[in-house]
Amino acid sequence: MPDPITRAAVDADMPAVRAVASHFDLLGKWPGTPDFLDAERTFGDLLVGSDGRAGIVGYGGTLRRGPVTHLGDLFVLPEHQSSGIGRMLLDALLPHGAPLVTFASADPRAMALYVRHGMRPRCPLLYLTGSPRSLDRPLAYGQPVERADARLAGELDAEVSGGDRSATLAWYAGLPGVTWGVVGDGYAFARVAGGELVVGPAGGVTPSDCAAAVLGACAAHSDVDVVRMAVPGAHPLLPALLAAGWRITDMDTFMTSDDALVRLDRYVPHPDLG
Repeated sequence: MPDPITRAAVDADMPAVRAVASHFDLLGKWPGTPDFLDAERTFGDLLVGSDGRAGIVGYGGTLRRGPVTHLGDLFVLPEHQSSGIGRMLLDALLPHGAPLVTFASADPRAMALYVRHGMRPRCPLLYLTGSPRSLDRPLAYGQPVERADARLAGELDAEVSGGDRSATLAWYAGLPGVTWGVVGDGYAFARVAGGELVVGPAGGVTPSDCAAAVLGACAAHSDVDVVRMAVPGAHPLLPALLAAGWRITDMDTFMTSDDALVRLDRYVPHPDLG
């Protein structure tokens, strides 16, 4: 039996990579290309794994924020799990001794791998769904987002996310349906796709600044029916959104190599871009 191998993804690999991603239902919020897999190839690393016979059966991807490496993806098809491919991908993707971040699923095997690579669970990351119109009365500090230079949003983002990713944010800002803005000392990116609004990344100098920017983005898109966002359990927005009738649809664990790396009480990540 051939030994499993990992290598950098090339253009010809992308249909197979997207087939793996589709198996795990990862592309539903990306109506077309470019998508987050292209971002990983451009602003981080995208590696593929093969067992030597079945072709590409898994992949892993990272994005960089200054010194921080965000592990965005590590997926192996079920029939090839426990083959060593996931471990090989992770060993190749994560730089030794560098600051690390990931959103870990409930799979205990993945959690153990991340802990062995120096990360520790910090808090739940809750995926919420709700209506922007539910926020009008319960959360009075929502306000329209002021259109702003993406550079200012990038500077605020670097303060709370662990490092600068201006190029990634500029790429995202150029996609169809993406808007961004600043409210006071907070910023928020948002994208309308398929009739839904995805909010993130967002953050601020204080938790209230972050919350105001997030709610401002929702208020600016009150014509959509569904808003989705990923909120750290430490963020004060969480109880406020739940009180407004929002639902938790899924949950990961926010893991970092340093407990002060990301400001979890004033940061709302993008579900796929970190």
